[in-house]
Amino acid sequence: MKNHSDKSLSEIHESVNIPVKNNWWRTLLAFIGPAYLVSVGYMDPGNWATDIAGGSAFGYKLLWVLLMSNLMALLLQTLAARLGIVKGWDLAQASRQQYPQWANVSLYIFAEIAIAACDLAEIIGMAIGLNLLFGLPLIYGVIITVLDSFLLLLLINKGVRKLEMFILSLVSIIGISFIAQLIIVKPDLIEVSHGFIPSELKGNALYIAIGIIGATVMPHNLYLHSALVQSRKIEKNHEGILSALKYNFIDSFVALNMAFFVNAAILILAATAFYKAGFNHVSSIQDAHLLLQNLFGSLAPSLFAIALICAGQSSTITGTLAGQIIMEGYLNLRISPLVRRIVTRLIAIVPAVITILFFGNEKLGDLLVLSQVILSLQLGFAVIPLIHFTSSKQLMGDFAIKNWVKILAWACAILIVGLNIKLVIEELNKMFGLIGSEYFMVKIIIELVCVCALVLLIYITFNPLFIKLTKQKQIVPHGNALQISQIEFAEYKRIAITVDFSKHDEATIQHALTLGGKDIDYLLIHIVESAIAKRLGKDAHDLETQTDLQNLQSYSNDLQKLGFKTKIELGYGNRANEISKIIADNQIDVLVMGAHGHAGLSDLVFGSTVDAVRHLVKIPVLVVKA
Repeated sequence: MKNHSDKSLSEIHESVNIPVKNNWWRTLLAFIGPAYLVSVGYMDPGNWATDIAGGSAFGYKLLWVLLMSNLMALLLQTLAARLGIVKGWDLAQASRQQYPQWANVSLYIFAEIAIAACDLAEIIGMAIGLNLLFGLPLIYGVIITVLDSFLLLLLINKGVRKLEMFILSLVSIIGISFIAQLIIVKPDLIEVSHGFIPSELKGNALYIAIGIIGATVMPHNLYLHSALVQSRKIEKNHEGILSALKYNFIDSFVALNMAFFVNAAILILAATAFYKAGFNHVSSIQDAHLLLQNLFGSLAPSLFAIALICAGQSSTITGTLAGQIIMEGYLNLRISPLVRRIVTRLIAIVPAVITILFFGNEKLGDLLVLSQVILSLQLGFAVIPLIHFTSSKQLMGDFAIKNWVKILAWACAILIVGLNIKLVIEELNKMFGLIGSEYFMVKIIIELVCVCALVLLIYITFNPLFIKLTKQKQIVPHGNALQISQIEFAEYKRIAITVDFSKHDEATIQHALTLGGKDIDYLLIHIVESAIAKRLGKDAHDLETQTDLQNLQSYSNDLQKLGFKTKIELGYGNRANEISKIIADNQIDVLVMGAHGHAGLSDLVFGSTVDAVRHLVKIPVLVVKA
């Protein structure tokens, strides 16, 4: 797998080869995948909450909102894929090119809020699914969701195709579950068809409709899709790009329509099972599950819970990838995927835990719907830059979108922004009517935040119209290559070698001796980690300390017989701290260490001495992996 450190999602960049020409099916299969990873965001637990709320309150009347949202999603995701294929940038990297730093930091904050809101929905969905299927208390389910951080690391290390197959399997389970549920509840197809006729939106219908749009057209999916399409190794000529655009559109069309089927199935299920039975205020997934059991027996609710767990797990994986993309693209900052995952999850867990502890389990449904409205409020900050970039002849050349596509895209943006502004005004009026005059400062702060968000939205809308790109900025987390005109060879006088009396020691010592030869001094280091050694240090005389000292002396004697000048030193307790202290005390020029080759969970169990030492010492460190 190639590792292009200057590319979006570098660990999977161009990792999938496209087969030879004149084989349409094989080529299509090679391109299929990115849109399915994106599509899971369109059928996550947040969608369930808005679809259930809409179906139970208004029957089939909001189906047209779902259809419109799906068409908007297809258009915008196609634009995101176009940006990644043609320019080789994800949406965050493109924004970094166009906008100044203050705007990019602001856009990053909004994108992080969107990902946190999305992750909140996944956490709640997973916890509710586990509760419904196994009876696990919600608070425990929320905490357990931290563990799925490791699943993403495992899958991404196996390659993007394995990740895509895993997600596709989960999506298939979701689809089959809802087909079975629709067969059980038997909706009236004629009545269902009437739901695709547009109707007026106001009050709670508008709130839920915006939640549906936010749950369907997700901002983080635009960042994700523009990066994932770059996992395919395509020919960078006109014909190759044109072919990639065509196959990616097919991929998007099939995957997003599958997501539309799942969303429509949830809304139809809620309308048939609840609205027609007089249950018009079912907003929580738990209530929906209970009512399904009361009305249709045990099979339908079991399938419901299984599909919910699959939706939560698949969506949380893609949300993490999106978080990595926006951090690298906007801030030029790259951190460990595990750290990134845990931080994102912990940010989302806090409101879920607070809601359960202080407001009760029954409020989780309201929190789910709110998370989707928050997502919708972030959409304008992703959609507007995307339209600007894909419309630009300067950036896209012959692959800039046509005028009719541009009109449709701007119509989507205007609709999204307009509905959001209307929602914000309505919700603020409600809020300000409920809080008293003693919260005057709270009102001022909320209004100030809204004004700042509006100013940013106006800025990103009009900036590209007046300020064109003159040169490309650095978009990787490091600088450019330096010009090397002269080489000065380093001279080492003292080399330290860490040993642990394992099979790796021979390779570590051999590399160190090759590096220094027989004219310099060598220091053999071993750290004793027994409980007594950690407590007593140099005063420890336990069996492990004595045995380690003998082994270290044996290495030294063997090397001295071969003509090398060696000394030994034991350290006690924390390996990294002791090694760095010994290095400083002995004025070592270079350190040679052996690596055991474990990673991920093994690092958490056995520790990662090499990484810790690298950050503590100020000399070169040669890591030898046997």
